[in-house]
Amino acid sequence: MQPRNMSMSGVVDLAAVKAAGEAKAKAEQVRAEAARQGGSAAVPPSALVIDVDEAGFERDVLQRSAEVPVVLDFWAEWCEPCKQLGPLLERLAVEYNGRFLLAKIDVDANQMLMQQFGIQGIPAVFAVVAGQALPLFQGAVPEAQIRETLDQLIQVGEERFGLTGIAVDAGADAFDPAARPAGPYDALLEAAMSALDAGDLAGAVQAYKNVLADDPAHPEAKLGLAQAELLTRVQDLDPAAVRRNAADDPADVTAQIAAADLDLVGGHVQDAFGRLVETVRRTVGEDRNAARLRLLELFEVIGADDPRVTAARQALARVLF
Repeated sequence: MQPRNMSMSGVVDLAAVKAAGEAKAKAEQVRAEAARQGGSAAVPPSALVIDVDEAGFERDVLQRSAEVPVVLDFWAEWCEPCKQLGPLLERLAVEYNGRFLLAKIDVDANQMLMQQFGIQGIPAVFAVVAGQALPLFQGAVPEAQIRETLDQLIQVGEERFGLTGIAVDAGADAFDPAARPAGPYDALLEAAMSALDAGDLAGAVQAYKNVLADDPAHPEAKLGLAQAELLTRVQDLDPAAVRRNAADDPADVTAQIAAADLDLVGGHVQDAFGRLVETVRRTVGEDRNAARLRLLELFEVIGADDPRVTAARQALARVLF
């Protein structure tokens, strides 16, 4: 998925609408109440990154946005660009030392929030400032651009709403994922992730295969291999040409398979599954088998426990039998 920047003009526009004034007043009330109660306690650096779900969205995002800009990272486990962007945002949240709070939202587990924000593809990054939501960017964009966007966000939060951030306890230890005990395949899995980060898809594929050669059922390696192979297949595709070919010739199995790969990489999981189920339905012989096998490969990318995989398996069974 190609990064698509979203204009920061929405931030500036907040100052021009009546809701902005109301939001600022509410934020001031919240801060005044906190001051009367002795102020907010300093938080450890690890508290600058939180996981948010639909049940806690009002408390963890809307209410907190009255004291600090909250950056929303919409992600999913199967999304490779998310795995590049997520750690970068987490590092920046700690580096910015309380000037913004990072809230991570798993779209697979929070479909309603995804719909409410109109998410069309992931990773997608939004912000909530004094209760006001605005888009920031989509895709794994360069760090320099992310920093520029965050600086603008923080400036608007401070100038328009008086948000000065939250206090951070410098003496507290940040969560260190490297402190956990190493597993038997951690070095190989880390090598695979490093290869992915460097754009070395062939290296990532080989690293995952090295794990599977010793443990064929290793779930993380199976998932990683399926994802790396998917990215390998789409890296040289011309998305416009692929989608045009698929639309012009529904009977072209190769075009439908390529379009399904692009659908999945773009976060359109159900579109990818539906396209291949329909291709299986209207084909026979080797063409049908090719579409069926690719669908099974895409199931591996998402994971057997995902309800969309369960539904697609049932749909596939109906057309096969």
